[in-house]
This record gives sequence, structure tokens and C-alpha cells, in this order.
Amino acid sequence: MSRNTLDVIDFDFEKVGTTYAALAIRQADLLIGLDHMIINSNRGKIAAALIDSINSQLYKRLLLQNHFASQFSKNLRSNSSEMGTKFSAKSAFLFLGILLNLAFKTKAGSIVIYWGQDGREGTLTSTCASRKYGIVNIAFLSIFGNGRKPQINLAGHCDPASNGCQKVSNDIRNCQNQGVKVMLSIGGGTSGYTLTSDAEARGVAEYLWNNFLSGRSNSRPLGDAILDGIDFDIEGGQLHYVALATRLSELSRGGRKVYLTAAPQCPFPDEWLDDALQTGLFDYVYIQFYNNRPCEYSTINPKKFKDSWNRWTSSVPAQKFFVGLPASQQAAGSGYVGANILKSQVLPFVKGSSKYGGVMLWNKYHDDRNGYSSQIRDSV
Repeated sequence: MSRNTLDVIDFDFEKVGTTYAALAIRQADLLIGLDHMIINSNRGKIAAALIDSINSQLYKRLLLQNHFASQFSKNLRSNSSEMGTKFSAKSAFLFLGILLNLAFKTKAGSIVIYWGQDGREGTLTSTCASRKYGIVNIAFLSIFGNGRKPQINLAGHCDPASNGCQKVSNDIRNCQNQGVKVMLSIGGGTSGYTLTSDAEARGVAEYLWNNFLSGRSNSRPLGDAILDGIDFDIEGGQLHYVALATRLSELSRGGRKVYLTAAPQCPFPDEWLDDALQTGLFDYVYIQFYNNRPCEYSTINPKKFKDSWNRWTSSVPAQKFFVGLPASQQAAGSGYVGANILKSQVLPFVKGSSKYGGVMLWNKYHDDRNGYSSQIRDSV
């Protein structure tokens, strides 16, 4: 197989998890162990060359994201050289077929959770240690704009006024060390924020950069940990979010990646974020399919949800889209979808989109009470 052939195959390597990597390794070991066909040296060389190509082109990209990569590469080269005449070309192609099957069938998504609005939901460290979530949004920076100093509100977790939330810095690093992205969500369902001008929006962006991202400040509310990005959960205020997103993007150029995400309401277009979303600056969009009956999922009329999903994914230039849901019936006024229905009816549909990213849940406390993420994570 030529390098060009491998290069044109479009895999979503970021989403291939440790479980699938381990399965591929076990399959490869099984093939090598069971293949007792004695073939001539030329075919042995072809097989070894093919495996070397697979190893260098596919597995180097597929497995470097987990701890199996180094050992697999070593074992594969050792087995292919030591078993030269026993490892048939037929097995090599079968092995490649397994890799392709895994890569194409693994439309694995992530679960995004909002943490910070209930002191009973446990620490940020324990949230990430559960291994349920790929992204945690710290909620919320709920006061900003209109001349006011931005302020976070983490409910019962800590008191930002006394710098009590700086202890969260270690939790953020603990999460990131486990591969979990940690974002700061700005806005929320309150009236404490607005942007009166583009100039003020740029000023808020610089505050976020200096106090939560890679900039510098003597009064960082969450300590010296560097967050992975900013989530826009905007549900009111005036419209200057293009300027805010653009300035954040400008500040991060040439440095550490700053992810921009948004959680718009499902009616399209979103009243507050549409212009910002059309800039193409946003990586992930968590569409709130709750508290919005015209586009929520319903077994009686699933078409309204499907039409909304299709319109969002075809109209907004973001990388990935997530189905935003309440984690329990008590977490929202409407829009809750039972786990079995989600797995059997919703996920098979949304996974048909190349921009499918996973499921967003509101919020950690309700997820703990209902066990929703545990019920769906193997299907997401």
C-alpha cells in the first residue's frame, strides 16, 4: 500500500480511544500467533514491508495518543522480522482490514459536562477521575461588561472574593494530566452580563486571556493553571461577541491552542451568538436541545429535532457539534431524553454527520443523581 493511498483516507484519529487501540493490538498478536502458513521469502518480505508501512503511516498516527503506542511499535517490528516466513501476506492484509474496520466503525464521541453550579457535585478532580468526560466546562463567569469587573461564581465550591477559588488550579491540572480539556464558561442563565461595545468586548477578551489563559495577572481567580479555552453560554445581553471571539483568537496566535466553544439554543439562528458562530472561529458547538420545545427530541415527532440538527451542522462552520441535553428530568424544564431512547434513536441519527462530536450534559450534580453519563458513555 502506497503512502498516497494511506494519506487520502480520512480518519477521526482523535476519537479513537484506548479500548480500541488495545483491541487492535490483541487482534494483531492473535494473527501473528495463529498464522502457521510457511511462505517463501519473497512473500515474507512483502508482508514485512506492508506491516512496516502500516506501522509507520497508520499506527504512528492512530496510537501515539495512548500508552500502547511505544510497546506496540516495538513488538510489531520484532514479530514481523522474527516470523518472516510465517507471517503471510494474507494475514497482513487481514490485519490492515481490522485497522480500517476499527477506524471507520469507531465514530466515538465525547461527553461534555458543566461543573461548578452545585457544591454537592464533588470536586473538579473527582469529576475528571471518573473517566466519564472528555471536556469539563467550569460554570460560570457570570458577571462582565457594562463597565463591571468580570467575576466568576462557582456556587458552593469556593469564594472568589477571598481568592478561595485559586485552589481549583490543582484540580485543573489534574484533569488536564488525564487528557480532559477544562474550559471556562462565560454567561449562563443570568442577567449579570452584557457587552456595550466592540471595544469593551476586546477588553473582556484580554481579561480572560490574562486571568484564565496564557496571559499574566497578579490576581488570577482560578490560580496559575492555564485553561484550555472559553465556552460561550450566552443567553442574553447585547451583541458584541464577534469582537470577543476574534480578540481571543488573535491573542492565541502562535502560542498554545485556545479552544472556543459555544452553547447556543437550538432554534436557528441563535439570537445572541449567530454572528460570532459564522466567523468560523469556534471549534465545538453544544446545541441546547432543552427548554426549547420547537426543536427538542420527541418520539412522537423526531423530525423537528432532526431538521434542527441538520440545519446547525450544515450552516455553522464549526469542527464538531454536540447534542446538548439535561442530565436528568429535574435539570431542565423540558427536553430530557431517556438513556435508552438516546442510544437507540438519537445517537444513530446524529452519528451520521461527519461533524458529530458527542453529547453535552447539564450538569454534573444532576448527572451524579441520575447516572446518565454512565448509561450512555459506551454508545456516545
